[in-house]
Amino acid sequence: MGAPNFANRTLYHGDNLPFLRGMNSETVHLIATDPPFNKGRDFHATPDSLAAGAKFEDRWRWEVDVHQEWVDAIQDDWPAVWQVIEAARVAAGEDMAAFLCWLGVRLLEMHRILREDGTLYLHCDPTASHYLKALLDGIFGRKNFRNEIAWCYTGPAANKKDFPRKHDLIFRYAKSNKPTFNHDEPVLRLPYKPSLTMGHMQKTKGGDHTTGLAEQMAKGKLAEDWWSDIPRLANAKESIGYPTQKPLALYERIVTASSNEGDFVLDPFCGCATTPVIAERLGRQWIGMDIWDGAHETVIQRLQQEGLAAPDGDTAGQLLTFGEIGYSTAPPVRSDEGDTAAPVLKTKKKRSQEPPGPKLTRAEMVDILIEENGLVCEGCQREFDDPLYLELDHNTPRSDGGVNHISNRLLLCGPCNRIKSNTLTLSGLRRENKKRGRMAEKGLG
Repeated sequence: MGAPNFANRTLYHGDNLPFLRGMNSETVHLIATDPPFNKGRDFHATPDSLAAGAKFEDRWRWEVDVHQEWVDAIQDDWPAVWQVIEAARVAAGEDMAAFLCWLGVRLLEMHRILREDGTLYLHCDPTASHYLKALLDGIFGRKNFRNEIAWCYTGPAANKKDFPRKHDLIFRYAKSNKPTFNHDEPVLRLPYKPSLTMGHMQKTKGGDHTTGLAEQMAKGKLAEDWWSDIPRLANAKESIGYPTQKPLALYERIVTASSNEGDFVLDPFCGCATTPVIAERLGRQWIGMDIWDGAHETVIQRLQQEGLAAPDGDTAGQLLTFGEIGYSTAPPVRSDEGDTAAPVLKTKKKRSQEPPGPKLTRAEMVDILIEENGLVCEGCQREFDDPLYLELDHNTPRSDGGVNHISNRLLLCGPCNRIKSNTLTLSGLRRENKKRGRMAEKGLG
């Protein structure tokens, strides 16, 4: 596992992407976070509340919120993720695609910094949950999906055209097939129904078996993947006046389930401070990130409210003080190899470095290759009259150590690109095309 290059109890203030990219790989045990949902509206904290002044715009635009660097990186190294973004563009429009691209580059880094026994809990609602599930499958791998938890709640509803929408979703993904999961912790247990308990007891014949069954019944059952026992905050005492704030009890169950005392817990969207408060209460180390100017003060004030931090000016007691809760606007400095998010299909050998020279964008590479070779697919040697029919790919696949430099690039038509996938080189693709009878007559077959 990696060595942390960040300190416990630190709040990073600003866009979380540079902070995530600055963290060493495989250093975090648990990520529990509640990012924007792409609900298409603005959120504001109530005046005169602890979160007064907090706001964010939960709407996304491709031309404003997406950087070409992100697009190039996803297309090069994470084709499955790019296909999800493209499918969302077709089905739901560019705004949804922009949101998924924006969040996707951050989820790629979260995947990188999780330990092999680590877990991600991603809180969302039905606005974009179906797209986020596919996005997470592309990043973590479908086999590492562990749970879709429905957090169910109730309350008044004026909707007369649909069933009232009264649940959120929490996706749980593991980094590997051996995630931390503390299934016997009391906060993960729910009581059996009295009638069920009595029925089991009456069927037993006494003795040690009865005692064991009684102990099991007293311990309760492991909570299923729908949680209806944790109410929304409404006017609860812990509310700080922000509409997207989540209950401490909800994140207590998450942090207890998938981390142990002393583990590092990260929340990259921690403006309401719920995750840091619970992590501190449970004896975990924690890192928070948020772009809101008041996030640092809110973390401190909420820790004070929960009796976990000393009142302002009190430095004599055993509680945390202001100076012990770190604050930084600069990302941590990597002390490992420094690679950003690595593909799911890792090569055994370290990738060779790209040759020196200016870094070209994908669009620039396409223009250069067309100028050199014309509008020709290098896989089947067919000519086209529109560059839209050609796609940029690698000769040596990235999974085999190929670099992103133009010296390892080629243009393929859509069918050839799908045949080549991430396993064949150009020569292998041409051999496959020859077997299938797909080479153009004037081609190299």
